Amino acid sequence: MGKLPRRVFAARVIAVLADAIQLGFLPLFIGGAPEGFDAVLDVAVGATMIALVGWHWAFLPAFLAEALPAIDLAPTWTIAVILATRGTGGSPIPAEVVRVDPPVSPLPSLPPKLFTSSRRCRLDAQESGSR
Repeated sequence: MGKLPRRVFAARVIAVLADAIQLGFLPLFIGGAPEGFDAVLDVAVGATMIALVGWHWAFLPAFLAEALPAIDLAPTWTIAVILATRGTGGSPIPAEVVRVDPPVSPLPSLPPKLFTSSRRCRLDAQESGSR
């Protein structure tokens, strides 16, 4: 299934909202009573992500991290969705390929010099010293 920009956008919004809900209601989740709500939210978000953008390996560690008490404070759903949809949420219009040719040299190619000017000076000095 192709990742349409609308699906990618929806997945990213849902992931951010899920992480915001879990962080916003953090004082309630610490007590342990609404842990069921937290688990149901994680299962629903995971299923929604797979339905919207398809399976990606980033969803598995995000789901497992959400089950751990201290790690679930990190925005794991947001990170997982960004990893799963990177490079797909941009413009639906493909970029135009531009070919750039190298510049044409105005001079014809010259044969390589046999001696550089510094070497020529040394050779001239040696020849004049040996005379």
